[in-house]
This record gives sequence, C-alpha cells and structure tokens, in this order.
Amino acid sequence: MPRTGISTMPLHYGRAPRWLFSRMTLLAREIITALSTEFNPEEVLKRFSDPYWFQAFGCVLGFDWHSSGLTTTVLGATKEGIKGLEKDLNFFIAGGKGTTSRKTPEQIDRIGYRHSIETKKLIFASRMSAKVDNTAVQDGYQLYHHSFLFTRRGSWAVVQQGMNPCDKTARRYHWLGQDVKDFVVEPHSAVCCNKKKPSLNLVAAESRGARQVSTALAREHPEKILASLRNLTLTKRHNIRLSDINPKKLYSILVKTYERQPADFEKLLGIKGVGPKTIRALSLISELVYGKPPSYRDPARFSFAHGGKDGTPFPVDKKTYDKTVSAMKKAIQSSKIGNQQKLNAIKKLSGYFEF
Repeated sequence: MPRTGISTMPLHYGRAPRWLFSRMTLLAREIITALSTEFNPEEVLKRFSDPYWFQAFGCVLGFDWHSSGLTTTVLGATKEGIKGLEKDLNFFIAGGKGTTSRKTPEQIDRIGYRHSIETKKLIFASRMSAKVDNTAVQDGYQLYHHSFLFTRRGSWAVVQQGMNPCDKTARRYHWLGQDVKDFVVEPHSAVCCNKKKPSLNLVAAESRGARQVSTALAREHPEKILASLRNLTLTKRHNIRLSDINPKKLYSILVKTYERQPADFEKLLGIKGVGPKTIRALSLISELVYGKPPSYRDPARFSFAHGGKDGTPFPVDKKTYDKTVSAMKKAIQSSKIGNQQKLNAIKKLSGYFEF
C-alpha cells in the first residue's frame, strides 16, 4: 500500500437527518455523472478505492469528517443517487449495510441479467474480498457493511467496513480490482483504521509459508491435525491461545476441508464454513509445529482531516448546498455542447464555492 498514517474513526450510531441525506443523494448523483462524463466509469472506481478521495467526497457531501457513518451514509446516498442512471453511466453499486450486505451476490446477478453483464467473476470478487477482510485478516473488526461497485466492462472496486464494539471504533477496507493480482497476497488498495494493534494477517507477503502450510494441513485427515493440537507448546510471541480453539467444533469443518482438498490458500478461504477460528487454528499449528509463522503486521495506517455535519468546521449551509447541486446539473447539461465547452462549464463551478 503506497500511503501511511494514522486515523481515528469513532463508531457512531444513528442516521443522517432526512434533509441532509436527500441533498447528499442529489449532489452525489451530479458528481458521479460529472466524473463519468469527464473521464470514464473505471475512473469512478479508482476514486472510490482511494481512501483520501473517499473521505473528501464525504466531506463535500456534508457528512461528519471523522465518523464511521461517513462510509455507510455516503455509499447509501451514492447508490440511491444514481438509481435510474446506471445504464447511461455504465456504473453500478450492489450491497450495503447489515442484511443488505449479504444480498450483494443476488443484487450483482440481478443487475447483470438486466444489463447483459457476465457476473460470475464479479460475485467471486465480492465474496472473496469479504472473506479476506473478515477471516484472513483478523484485526478485531467484524464486517457489517459491504459495497461492491462495478462497470459494464467487468471492472470493480469494494468499500467495506467493520466495527469493534469493544473500543467503539471502525475500520474501512478499500479494494480496486485492476490492482488485485492475488486475493490472498497484499490485495488492498487501502485499509483505514484508528490505531496499530496486534492482527493476524494471512494476506501479508511474509505470511506465504503460513498460507502454504495451512492449506496443506487442511488437506490432512482431521485426526492428524487434532493430534497436533493436543501436543502444542505455546510461545509468548502473540495473544492467540489454545483455549481459542475448540477441537470438537473444529473437527467437522476439517472433515469438509479434507474432503474438498483445496489446492491453495484462496481455495481454502473460499470453502463455505471456513471462518476465523478455522484459519486461526491452522495458522497456529503452522507456526508452532511447522515453524511457519504468519504475519502480525497491521495493514492499516491512514489519516484524514475535514469537516461536515457535526458543525466542523461549520454547520452545513443548506442554501449553498442546493446552489452546488444546481451548478453541477448545469455543468453536466452544458457538457453535451462539446468537449471544450464542457471543460469550460466544469471550470466555472469554482465560482460557486467562494464564500
């Protein structure tokens, strides 16, 4: 990942006021339309995969600059804002918060059917990105939001967020499909979090040995693996303990991995039922029995600073907000005149932001 820093993202509950959310949808629609017109749908994906741009986008829309709600509300407003324009924009959004996130594959399939888009690879990317951030990276954050953005050409990006109710913080994960060479080796565009903390990171480059041994163990008979568990001697290098592993519950899932014989770590991770405890157990045995330690390098170190809905640096000015939406509409309409006139129309927007 190219940029580093530290960010605090408090976990906030509640909803955006109706008056603000309705405006957010209008402005998000105009901004996405402008990006698609000026550049292309793939450029929109790049912007969303950039945590700095995404944070700034949320600030322009008037939301809290540091709240976890910026992720869910901004993506919700964007999805609502482009509704009905997806075909013209060649840009689509599936998924969302809570139960909606679990319907992402179904939504991708429905969009694909409606617009003649091949969805098999897209659905795989959606599921694998969620599996990586919830299982292969064990950092104390449980995913509760998953948004999958894609184009007609099959390009995609992911923005998803997890929460840690214990310390009331949130962590946001960004993916860009064109940059993912391997789902289980440093796949993220960025991970945004509050602070450094011990994390089991099996997608780190230095976890290669642990991935290989974990996959090999998954192909072994369960009795052989559980026998290893009964003879482990734990070190003090990290906070994973044998008490974290229940051999009885582990047995059933190891039977499934033994029957499936996964060829590599990605195939292992993709098996239904293989969750954090299974991966944690295999990585523990990998280190303590076979001398192949996984990485505990936290993948997240990012920082931001802007203002918004909470009054920082000033309360949302409704009049200015509405004026901005109107200006964006005029700019987009003017863009149909011609390329040079389009550029001039966009540039004229700067005058509307002078206070």
